[in-house]
Amino acid sequence: MATLFTKIVNGEIPCYKVAEDQNFLAFLDINPLQEGHTLVIPKREINYIFEIEDELHAGLWNFTKKVGKAIEKVVPCQRIGITVIGLEVPHAHIHLIPLMGMYDMDFRKPKLTFTPEQFREIAAKITAAIEK
Repeated sequence: MATLFTKIVNGEIPCYKVAEDQNFLAFLDINPLQEGHTLVIPKREINYIFEIEDELHAGLWNFTKKVGKAIEKVVPCQRIGITVIGLEVPHAHIHLIPLMGMYDMDFRKPKLTFTPEQFREIAAKITAAIEK
């Protein structure tokens, strides 16, 4: 059975896409800890990040870096936090979370809510920053 993220890749479930190439997809987390909280995934369904073959793994991190630098340009933050948990969805993914302090990556915190229009605006700003 396809994962939630595979369904997003296949267009069966919508997302707020910020970047995409032939191997990877980045989209806003719909239950974000911070504005601009983005998930980066390989398009191919791979359960665990350490199961990704070396070349694709390196490509995933290069793609992630490009997305993270774009988020920094458009979301006020000191840094972009990176975490790989991998328990929520059995599809390798990286969380990019804008940080102003150490506790901004605490997944026990209440999640933020945004309207669809706000999500679209945030995604568009990040996409535009990538394309510059």
